[in-house]
Amino acid sequence: MSLDNQPQLNVQTKPVEPLVEGGAQIQQVLNIECLTDFSDAPLLNIKFRYGGALQNLTLKLPVTINKFFQPTEMTSHDFFQRWKQLSQPQQEAQKIFKANHGMDTEVLKAKLLGLGSALLEDVDPNPENYVCAGVIQTKGQQVGCLLRLEPNSQAQMYRLTLRCSKDSVSKRLCELLAEQF
Repeated sequence: MSLDNQPQLNVQTKPVEPLVEGGAQIQQVLNIECLTDFSDAPLLNIKFRYGGALQNLTLKLPVTINKFFQPTEMTSHDFFQRWKQLSQPQQEAQKIFKANHGMDTEVLKAKLLGLGSALLEDVDPNPENYVCAGVIQTKGQQVGCLLRLEPNSQAQMYRLTLRCSKDSVSKRLCELLAEQF
């Protein structure tokens, strides 16, 4: 078992027995540290023999940049003050898209909480909007991220805006999140 070369991640594993009996299972725990932001999910290569023939299985691990979020609580004043500070064009990523699923409030909240950031209640002046805040923790730096999701239930569309202290993170998170809604 090996991971494709991904210098943005430090992956540690514990050794496992080289022989697994038929019908048996083993568990392999991976500890993953984010060294710097990344865009591609790591690939896990598993090599084994079956019926005497060498087999190679490559799996895409469900590890995305948002897995390293730390939720950040803040007031409405602090959120919008920070929002204005992240005003460089490259710090913002925005996407307007049609809703892929229903626009149920509780489902939206669950998806936003699943992102790993803090869902901030009563922060946006428009009660229909959702705002989130978090910090992506990497070994080299902390990347502050603010999110604003504006649903338009009549048109069944969303406007998603992300502002992050690192532009590559804004773009990647925006693409990743738009797929969720």
